[in-house]
Amino acid sequence: MKSILIRPLITEKMTGISEKHPAKFGFLVSVDANKIQIAKAVKEKFNVDAVSVNTIRYKGKERTQFTKKGRFTGRTPKFKKAIVTLKEGQTIDIFGQA
Repeated sequence: MKSILIRPLITEKMTGISEKHPAKFGFLVSVDANKIQIAKAVKEKFNVDAVSVNTIRYKGKERTQFTKKGRFTGRTPKFKKAIVTLKEGQTIDIFGQA
C-alpha cells in the first residue's frame, strides 16, 4: 500500500502560516487520499489529534523544451497538499530537534 503522507511541506508560505497559527502544519499527501485518511495517518505517525484537514489539488503543468532535435513536450506530476490543524497545545516536531 502506498503511504498517505509523502513529506512535510517546508516552504516560505507554509512557514509563514505556521508562525501565525502554530497548530497548522502542511504535508504533501497521496493524490487519492481523503481527509479522514490523512487525519488518521497524522495521528498514527505523530501521535497528535487533527481538528481539521484542508486539501488542495494541483494538476500537472505542460512544459515544452526546445532542443537541437526539435521540440519536446512533457508534463509535471500532479500532487495534493494538506494543511492539518491540530488540537490546542499540540505540535509536531518536523525537524526532529530534541
